Amino acid sequence: MKLLKHFKWTWIGIIAPDDDNSLTFVQILKERIEKSGACIEFIEIFSQINYFTIERDAEIEESIHKTSANVIIGLFNREDSHGIILRNKCQMIPGKVWIIISDLGYLVKPRYKNNTLLFSKVKKNIPSFLKFIREVKPIMFPNKFMVDSWWTALCHKNCHQSIKRSCSTNRDLTHEYLCNNAHYANSYYIYNAVYALAHALRDKLFSGSGKNTAWNGDRKTLSDYLPWKLHRYLKNVHFKNVLGEDIFFDENGDLLMEYSIINLISLKNKTVQYEIVGSYKPYALPGEDFTINENMIVWDAAFAQTPPESRCSQNCVPGYRKLTKEGKPVCCYDCIPCPSGEISNETDMDNCMKCPEDQWPNEKRDVCVPKLISFLSYEETLGIILTLISIFFFLITAFLLGIFIKYQDTPIVRSNNRNLSYILLVSLMLCFLSSLIFIGHPDEMTCVLRQTAFGITFSISLSSVLAKTVTVVMAFQATKPGNKLRKWMGSRVSYFIVLSCSLLQVLLCLVWLGTATPFPHQNIQSEVGTILIECNEGSAFAFYSVLGYLGLLAGISFIVAFLARNLPGSFNEAKHITFSMLVFCSVWISFIPTYLSTKGKYMVAVEIFAILASSSGILGCIFIPKCHIILLRPDRNNRKYIITK
Repeated sequence: MKLLKHFKWTWIGIIAPDDDNSLTFVQILKERIEKSGACIEFIEIFSQINYFTIERDAEIEESIHKTSANVIIGLFNREDSHGIILRNKCQMIPGKVWIIISDLGYLVKPRYKNNTLLFSKVKKNIPSFLKFIREVKPIMFPNKFMVDSWWTALCHKNCHQSIKRSCSTNRDLTHEYLCNNAHYANSYYIYNAVYALAHALRDKLFSGSGKNTAWNGDRKTLSDYLPWKLHRYLKNVHFKNVLGEDIFFDENGDLLMEYSIINLISLKNKTVQYEIVGSYKPYALPGEDFTINENMIVWDAAFAQTPPESRCSQNCVPGYRKLTKEGKPVCCYDCIPCPSGEISNETDMDNCMKCPEDQWPNEKRDVCVPKLISFLSYEETLGIILTLISIFFFLITAFLLGIFIKYQDTPIVRSNNRNLSYILLVSLMLCFLSSLIFIGHPDEMTCVLRQTAFGITFSISLSSVLAKTVTVVMAFQATKPGNKLRKWMGSRVSYFIVLSCSLLQVLLCLVWLGTATPFPHQNIQSEVGTILIECNEGSAFAFYSVLGYLGLLAGISFIVAFLARNLPGSFNEAKHITFSMLVFCSVWISFIPTYLSTKGKYMVAVEIFAILASSSGILGCIFIPKCHIILLRPDRNNRKYIITK
């Protein structure tokens, strides 16, 4: 499992014989593989009894040929000649990695592919073992055939000089007993097994149950030494072997074994080299129990890449997540991009992660980056243009105010209450300046001043326009004989209109600030990947009440001026007021749907544009005609022309 995880092999095939040990191994391995999130594409079980199942062998070979799994775990017993034949056939299939677990020695034919990693028990030198090998004779053992074959194999050229025999026999040396160090690892474990059994027998012999031992003359009959009776003594065995190592069985009845991971390398001289490339030490500290050196592994040229891959689906790179295919194992999936606002920063993530509220995925959706901060800034093009326009109209208004002050005694200035004209011009200057409060980073002060300053200055302007309109009508009516409006003529009525209408707007703004004060707000929902820094109006009702009141003043001025548009003589002032109010109302009527359909800084820009357009409309329609006469047609700036006109 550690080897599979190291190479990220998640699509596995298994082949094993049908004995109980092997089937238990397959079951345990299957559970571990599935628990780790990997998958098994196939499990092929072959028979150790029926050696002549050609059809079954062909099925297994075909299955391995067709499988998309490039890693196959094989369990083979050395005694099983049928398994060895099947293994040698299957291992010649190109493009497959074989992981072999073999309890006994592992032998291969010279013709071989570099595609096998072998788990082999670590060889340990038993004192006097080599002496035993040199001195052993086949005649000493009852099974003459097996020992004789093994003893004859000591003549092989691969045998170490310390145990190699000089043989003159012409007998063919079978490859099943090649003299290689890797094959003597089992001797150490057999040695421990014999001594474990001996200790268990001794413990039983000298325990309370030892009295049941039956004796028959010189021959001892240990009739009660049956395996099931010996088991409880065997599982409690704990002794030191000849190497001074503690030998005992764990709670599962297993003896902790150290394994070498061996890469089988086929050499040009048709021999196989056993290269140790890693190890597994179950008793070592976590992180040190498994080692593997990839650089030492020799892979077959048939592999498209090294180390080889074995996956049902390609990796889902960061920015994508896995979507399991219906009816398929969990290892078979499609890769789909992370949804908006989410990322995956690792390979093969099951779910994407949401970014914090102040962050947003980058273009690849593999990391969260800070969201863009958006507000109408003085540094950007739109902010610069609106700032210059505001200042330009402010200067124009100041220039016109200077002209009216300079020519304050001329008839064209005095004809319609010059003080009202001064008030209107000053309020228009403030209107143009109020638009600058909407530009820049919103803070608590600017949010409070934005709408209130705009509302109050505009109410003064519209109140002045209304006062001028009323003054025009009253002046005309007062010229009629016996009209009672003559006594109302004078500046007090005009000032009263301006003051009362403006104070009512001030009162509305104070109520607004007292109940729902506007405040700076970070809007993270309106625009994808952007934090909009804007002013929350606090109360939409209060905001539209202020706008509605301005609309009421403009509407009254428009109606009165429209009704008085045809007044004769100098009272053509009503036409100018009518046009100015028409412009004002048109701008603000179109403002509302436009304002509601925009977001962020463009919403602010729309309101600034409405302020500038409506203010400049009043300025142009009312004052430009008078300045034209004052500066370019001074011959018309006299009482005679105004009266006759």
